[in-house]
Amino acid sequence: MDVMGETAPHPLAAQFANGRGYLAACTAGLPMSGTRRAVRDDLDRAPDPERYCAIVERSRGHFARLVSIAAERVAIGSQTSVQVALVAASLPPGAEVLSPDGEFSSLVLPFVQAGARVRTAPLEDLAGAVGPRTRLVAFSLVQSATGEVADVDAICRAAAAVGARTVCDITQAAGWLPVDATRFDAVVCHTYKWLCAPRGVAFLALSAEFARTLTPVQAGWYAGDDPWASCYGAEVDLAGCARRFDVSPAWQAFVGAEPALAAFADADLDAIHRHDTGLAAAFRERVGLASAERPSAIVTWDDPEGDDLARLQAAGLTASGRNGRARVAFHVFNDDRDLDEAVAALRG
Repeated sequence: MDVMGETAPHPLAAQFANGRGYLAACTAGLPMSGTRRAVRDDLDRAPDPERYCAIVERSRGHFARLVSIAAERVAIGSQTSVQVALVAASLPPGAEVLSPDGEFSSLVLPFVQAGARVRTAPLEDLAGAVGPRTRLVAFSLVQSATGEVADVDAICRAAAAVGARTVCDITQAAGWLPVDATRFDAVVCHTYKWLCAPRGVAFLALSAEFARTLTPVQAGWYAGDDPWASCYGAEVDLAGCARRFDVSPAWQAFVGAEPALAAFADADLDAIHRHDTGLAAAFRERVGLASAERPSAIVTWDDPEGDDLARLQAAGLTASGRNGRARVAFHVFNDDRDLDEAVAALRG
């Protein structure tokens, strides 16, 4: 997109009734019309666990398509920190885990509490900080606090050179940035942000080789090869694929998530990327911020007293502040009107 031109509304915008002025997909996504219908319909029906399980499996398949991996390599959950803890439990005490400075705590704390030695480095220097003792590199594809996009090629090359595993959190990327989960040993994603699903639906994608090194320490009835035959006792055959790492699904959350996941899995992610980053690039230019090294849909800048955030909010815009920085995010429901209003609010 020419940053001085106009950005047409994205086709998915028609599925959002309240996207006007909402610049906070990085905080929480807005519900789609399909999600609203699905949740209302479910509330009018008697609970049906078998129907819920079918919805869960469709959701698993949508996410697998979204990140270009086979569905049998995807486990379901409700929180990324729990899924990261599963990976952390596989490491020996004192193993070195490398992570970016200021990384989101849900990706770091499980390793700390599991006894790993967590070392950090600036995101732009993360690949160069990988050393011979590095056992695992854990990083977000897009940083929550700054919107910076990681140099995946360099990080994966550096990790492979020393035999280190890679764990990538795509919560701030999936839905606007095309992702190939097969590039990493593990991928975690909570879907309530850019994928616009209800909170409580998370996914863990694993390479087949890495999955064999993990112990399903959180196994419950839903991790069984046949969950309905795994409800009682200890004599349970776990699933032979990544489903062995499933936790019992939050049924109603999946009801709302499934239509949203289907919509994004069916969408042209390259087009969404161009739309979202085009608006963000135009915002950067018009308010005098430097261009991002790698295009991002999130724009942040120093705002220690929260003055700029207050200006945006006073103008009726929904934005956010993190770690002493103001933060705006542009997604499919945003267009040039939101861009113009945000720029006008900051210019006073």
